[in-house]
Amino acid sequence: MALREIRLFDDEILRKKSKPVEVVDDKIREILNDMAETMYATENGGGLAAPQIGILKRLVVIDMGKGLIKLVNPVIISQEGEHEVIEGCLSFPNIYGKLKRPKKVTVQALNEKGEEVILTGKGDLAKCFCHEIDHLNGNLFVDLVTEYVKS
Repeated sequence: MALREIRLFDDEILRKKSKPVEVVDDKIREILNDMAETMYATENGGGLAAPQIGILKRLVVIDMGKGLIKLVNPVIISQEGEHEVIEGCLSFPNIYGKLKRPKKVTVQALNEKGEEVILTGKGDLAKCFCHEIDHLNGNLFVDLVTEYVKS
């Protein structure tokens, strides 16, 4: 495993759409492990998407305090409700803002073994699913912020 450099602010790769992963193999598992190690090495990271480390593949890692989730080709298949949240991003250090996210989100993806999984997240996990999947589509939380706040 290795720490990867997190791309920041105006790096053009953050605005590009990621490509689907065709085969979940050892190379993909290595990237996921590197992403997890990189996320854990940060102070406040709850999630990391592959474009944030310069890789345009549909890969996400998340840990909101209940264990590591590794997702390949995640897509939101349903969402419910709406609430205002405060978000930050490892690619935008020390910048936080209010925005609206669904209260509940269900995601379909592959796990690191290539098996299909369906996960449902509420509250902060739902917010994180949305945030990281947005990264895979080249969308950034700063585009959705209604008001910036101090950390």
